[in-house]
Formats: sequence, structure tokens, C-alpha cells
Amino acid sequence: MAVSERGPRERMVFSAAQLMRRGGVAAAGMRDVAVRAEAPRGSLQHYFPGGKDQLVAEAVGWAGRYASRRVARFVAALPEPVPSALFAAMVEQWTVEYGAEGFAAGCPVAAATVDHADSTASTREAASDAFGAWTRAVGEALVGMGVPQERSRPLSTLMISTLEGAILLARAERDTRALTTAAAELGPLLDAAVRA
Repeated sequence: MAVSERGPRERMVFSAAQLMRRGGVAAAGMRDVAVRAEAPRGSLQHYFPGGKDQLVAEAVGWAGRYASRRVARFVAALPEPVPSALFAAMVEQWTVEYGAEGFAAGCPVAAATVDHADSTASTREAASDAFGAWTRAVGEALVGMGVPQERSRPLSTLMISTLEGAILLARAERDTRALTTAAAELGPLLDAAVRA
């Protein structure tokens, strides 16, 4: 769905997530969100009576659902559905973005977790739910590729935590080395988990 096809509430949630990707929770000020979403400022109070905490929690939830849905699209596009290829696709999303747009953006869920999760229960819960949904989606994909159920959850946690760490290193170093290294080194371990 294009941004222009979203309603004002959806545009504000999406805009908050995009601002958080680049500048953390502080960058997602209510006024900035309204401007970016091309929404009347007064509509923020209407749609988000819980204020910025509610908006941040909903933006984190949106990001978690987005990441979860991407897993199925990655799997569908794989020429050979194996765990290493799924992880490589997850990594490639970031290497392509950083190659085209620079290293300014990261994961909005990670940004909210670092910035706000300790002080706001709704943000921490939203981040936990978002990472949980993403982990489940990756785990289900791994099971579909022949990874035993009991290995799918630990491996999906490893994949997501490795990816998030590599994103942080890439942004700090202004280099995709950490991402490409993670894909190359983790791939064989992931594929070794597939049932013979």
C-alpha cells in the first residue's frame, strides 16, 4: 500500500516508525510526525489519546508486523529455500539500502528498545511483541525448510539478534562488512540444522 493510500492514522504510525529509524524515539516528535504524515496536528490527540507513548508503541508494532510479513516474501523469492538463503535475503535488504541511501537508518524496534523501553512499559511490551512476532515468522519459515521444530526458535533468535547487531556495526563503521560477514559465517550453521 502506497503512503498516499493510507488513512491519516496509518500515515502517522508509519511516519513515526520512519522517523525512529533515523533518529530514535526523540526524532518522532508529535509535530514532526504530523508534518511528515501530512495530517492535521489536532488529529494526533484524536487518534493517539495516550500521546507519544501510544504512538511509539504502535509504530513499534507496525515495524514488527512489517518484518514478520517480509519473511514470507523473502522465502517466496528464494530460488532455493534453505536457511542460509533466507538469512542472506534478510541481510541483503540492509546492504542494498545502505549502498543506495547511506547508513542513517536502522530498525525502529531496536531504536525504541534502546531509547525508551526501560522507561515506558508500553514501548518495552511493544518491542517484545514485535521481536516475538518476527522470531515466530522466521522460525516457521525454518521449519518449512526442514529445520526441526525444537531448533527453529533458537535459530530464529540467533538470526535476528545477529542481524540487529550487524546493523549496529554497519551504521557505526559506515560499512556493510559486518552484514556480509554475518551472512557468510552464519549460513553454514543454519543449513546444518536442516534434517538430512
